[in-house]
Amino acid sequence: MTSFSAARHSPRRPRRHRRGHMLPIIAAGAIATAAITVVAYLLWPTWGAQASIGPDRLPVSVGATLFNVPPKAIRMKIQRHSGPQERIDLSFAYPSLDVPEAPKRVSAETVEQQAMQPIDRIFLSIAAHHDSMAPDTLVNTIYPRYLEQTSSAAQDGLSMRRFRDGTPYNGEDLFFADAPNLDLSARCTRDAATPGMCLSERRVDGADLTFRFPRSWLTQWRDVANAMDRLTARLHGSRG
Repeated sequence: MTSFSAARHSPRRPRRHRRGHMLPIIAAGAIATAAITVVAYLLWPTWGAQASIGPDRLPVSVGATLFNVPPKAIRMKIQRHSGPQERIDLSFAYPSLDVPEAPKRVSAETVEQQAMQPIDRIFLSIAAHHDSMAPDTLVNTIYPRYLEQTSSAAQDGLSMRRFRDGTPYNGEDLFFADAPNLDLSARCTRDAATPGMCLSERRVDGADLTFRFPRSWLTQWRDVANAMDRLTARLHGSRG
């Protein structure tokens, strides 16, 4: 009985003494947590929260000829890369020649409105020519074989000759003009169920540039010819 009583009434360790041992542990844990938080903040990747910004021009080689091309002007995603390419297809807003806005989605309610909107873009294809016949040769030596003998004046110094029926260019007309600092030749389809379209070609080193635009723009042919000259200078080795 004596030993049981002594054990039962033995003095306990003071709570204040136990708290003294816990304080260093709590402080060390707080310091470690703060250190981990700082390190995680500094090392956490930030690329996921920011929008990806691509280059404003892509260096593209077509027919061993360098062009600086705005990527958003390229019509096909598979062509949106730098380096050698056999062909690239572009479009630009007209008359500003800015990169066009992304096409709007067409729904059943808006499909008729989209069909009625006029074309406000000039299209350009750049392709390696592989020593094929030059555009100037086509205009000066090939096309005349299929044209009618007489030409007619269009407007503001622009002339037109019709292609004869039964030729490879049946239903098309050739427009041409030669003015100071401006030169234009364009082969155009005639207006029918769909508006007529024009092709105008030029050669730059190892590449041929083919511009496409509505025939109706020829009422302001000087502006169109100037736009094609500006685009050629802007894309071929210039950032202007």
